[in-house]
Amino acid sequence: MSRGIWKGPFVHPSLLKKVDKQKDQPKRSPIKTWSRNSTIIPEFVGHSFLIHNGRTFIPITISEEMVGHKLGEFSPTRKFSGHTPADKKAAADSGSDASKGKTGAAPGASPTATKSPSTAAPDTKKESK
Repeated sequence: MSRGIWKGPFVHPSLLKKVDKQKDQPKRSPIKTWSRNSTIIPEFVGHSFLIHNGRTFIPITISEEMVGHKLGEFSPTRKFSGHTPADKKAAADSGSDASKGKTGAAPGASPTATKSPSTAAPDTKKESK
């Protein structure tokens, strides 16, 4: 469920104070924040933020396309190091099995043993008297 329009976007008050202080400064230092749930508003465009991801601070420069999103969306909390070589090998093996035409039937079973018997629908015509 989204936030009510009458409330406006949530922005941490200390974040607003820091951005207002830096508006008139020519050299802007990055603003360090733990407030990942703050919404990016148009006043943030051009500012640099250091957003905490749970372990380190990720440097982000705000652009116009980011307005309306949350700060936390731009600092991932999980590190994806790729799939393990064992997973890649298993995926390659299963892909080659499918190309060889294996159906998954029991080894040594004849092709007719795996088919189910014909289940034709019984004649449902009613006799007329």
